Amino acid sequence: MKTIFITGASSGLGKAAVELFATKGWKVIATMRAPGKQQELGGIPNVTLLPLDVTDPKQITTTVEKAVALGKIDVVFNNAGYGLMGPLEAISDAQIGRQLDTNLLGVIRVIQAFIPHFRESGGGLFITTTSIGGHVAFPFSTLYHASKWALEGFSESLSFELRPFGISVKTVAPGGIATDFAGRSLDLAKHEAYQGAFDHMVTTAFKDADSLFSSAGEIAEVVYAAAIDGEDRVHYVAGPDANALYARRTEIGAEAARREIGQTFLG
Repeated sequence: MKTIFITGASSGLGKAAVELFATKGWKVIATMRAPGKQQELGGIPNVTLLPLDVTDPKQITTTVEKAVALGKIDVVFNNAGYGLMGPLEAISDAQIGRQLDTNLLGVIRVIQAFIPHFRESGGGLFITTTSIGGHVAFPFSTLYHASKWALEGFSESLSFELRPFGISVKTVAPGGIATDFAGRSLDLAKHEAYQGAFDHMVTTAFKDADSLFSSAGEIAEVVYAAAIDGEDRVHYVAGPDANALYARRTEIGAEAARREIGQTFLG
C-alpha cells in the first residue's frame, strides 16, 4: 500500500485528494493547520491527520519527522495556498510576505524536508499545485502570479537535480475550481484609484464560474493520474478552462495572448 502526504488538506482540492487517494487504496497523511476541527477526514480508514502550518519551519520539521516515522512516503502533494488579489500599490508588506511564505516558501521548505527521506528510500514523487496563473497572467494578481510562476520554474529546475536519485517532480496547474477560493481562500487589497477596473476584472473572471470551473474532485483526478502514470513529465494543466487558456497562449504567442487578456478583463 502506497502512502501520500498532503498539505492544505482541510478543504477544496486538498480534501478531495485525501478522499480520492483513500478510495484508491492509499494510506493518506492529511495535514492542515487545525486537524482537530476536521472530523470528516479523520473517520476515513487509512487516513492520518497531522498539524501543519507551512509558514512555520519548525512545525514542518516536526510533522515531516512524524510522518516518516509512520513508514515510507511515496508521494508528497503540496497543496496549501491561497490567492491574493488587488493593485500592487494597495498591497501591504505583511500581505506580500504572507503570500510568498505560504504559496512559495512553504512548498520549498516541505520539499527540502522530504528530500533526504526520498533519497535514502530510493525514490519518490513531489507534486505541487500551481495554477494556470503560473503560465498565464491576469490583472491585479501580481503577488499570486509571482508565487505560482516561481513554483513552475523551481519545480522544473529541481527535477534535474533529483532525477539521479529516482525522485520525480511534477506540477498540476488548475484553472478555476468550484470551491470557496473566492471566499475563505482569497485575500483582497483595495485602492480607490483602481476600483472600477478591479471590479470589472472580478466580474468578468467569475461571471461564468458555474459552467467553466472544475470541481475539486475533477482536479484531484489529474493529481492522481500524475501520481501513478510514471511519465517523465513535470507540467500538468488541469481543467477545461486552464487547457483552453494554455492552448490559446501557445497558439498565438505570449504577447498576443497578453493583449487579448487585457482586452477581455479590462476592456
